[in-house]
Amino acid sequence: MSSQSVAPAYKTAPWLTLAGLLLVALNLRPALTSVAPVLGAIGDAMGLGSIGQSVLTTLPVLCLGLAAPAAPRMAHRLGAERAVLVVLAVLGAALAVRPFIGVAGLFVGTAVAGGAIGIMGVLLPGLVKRDFPDQIGLMTGLYTMLLNLGAALAAGATEPLRLAFDNDWQAALAFWLVPAVVAGGLWWSQLAPRPQATRPRRSGRRLLAEPLAWQVTAFMGLQSSLAYIVFGWLPTILVDRGMQPVAAGLVLSTSILVQVASALVVPWVATRLADQRAVLVAVLAVTLTGLAGCLYAPLGWIWPVAVVLGLGQGGSFSMALTLLALRAPDADSAAELSGMAQGAGYVMAAMGPLAIGVIHDWRGNWAACGALLAVIGLAAMIAGLGAGRNRWITPG
Repeated sequence: MSSQSVAPAYKTAPWLTLAGLLLVALNLRPALTSVAPVLGAIGDAMGLGSIGQSVLTTLPVLCLGLAAPAAPRMAHRLGAERAVLVVLAVLGAALAVRPFIGVAGLFVGTAVAGGAIGIMGVLLPGLVKRDFPDQIGLMTGLYTMLLNLGAALAAGATEPLRLAFDNDWQAALAFWLVPAVVAGGLWWSQLAPRPQATRPRRSGRRLLAEPLAWQVTAFMGLQSSLAYIVFGWLPTILVDRGMQPVAAGLVLSTSILVQVASALVVPWVATRLADQRAVLVAVLAVTLTGLAGCLYAPLGWIWPVAVVLGLGQGGSFSMALTLLALRAPDADSAAELSGMAQGAGYVMAAMGPLAIGVIHDWRGNWAACGALLAVIGLAAMIAGLGAGRNRWITPG
């Protein structure tokens, strides 16, 4: 079924539609990357050891995947745009309360925030495919660029915010409610006054029998696993290696900020090639080089290493999102593939940060984690060789 069967619920110009998409994208990572720079302070205040901190970094990624299947149902009932607005409000509420309601509230709020991000992450690629069908590479690059910018801002600013708020990590985490409120206001202002027309909801179960869909899912999950290991543990790794906490947070922020460049350029280049296999292998090779540098290179090299890591991860994540559109013949199929890839993929990705914490506790050092990172990266390359072929999933 063609994506033209459903009219957008927007009542504004395309440039404002794009602005709304980009502002929502800006909010898809601060709830996650704001935790790592103050993880030590949270652990001290809440009495969380390494395992508790591992669970805190793993939980939102797991909930990204577990909540993703709810996105098509919400879109069917509310329309995709209204579903995004509702979930954005849930994200804002979770960010507002999670630092202030104890250990259980911290974990529950983090889980809810992760679930909200997972639902929005499924809905947005379908909107990009529908509203900008002739500019998929550019629009996915812009969307990913703003997503990475939000991640970088939270990673770099949370620890300075904690210091500015008189060592109050709770206020520093709650600060990230602000961009969610701004995005919600712009998104709400664009909605038409009447509900979006609906169509029969299609099942995505047919994708379970398609190898290409599983290859896209595996690539999404494995590259995301590397990303969330970096988001959750890189500052702690660098502090243990001798860096000051503010500097370690800035290294993470720099690495994420650099992703903006490759997130914009790599999809634009890749969509002009016959297929994307070489690009997928290349960005993962660059990512693994950067990860090896973070673990083993002298600290004097950490800033150029962070740049290398960021270029690789920006390219790999933006390509994972681009594949959701390139491997689908229409917006409906893109939404179904997005739900499968981000649902199963993020559940897979959640195991990475948890495994890193367990290996560190078992071996007593971070160097031992290199083998796991290499296995994940090589497996992602194999998945990319399948997902990067110039093919479509079967339309429903």
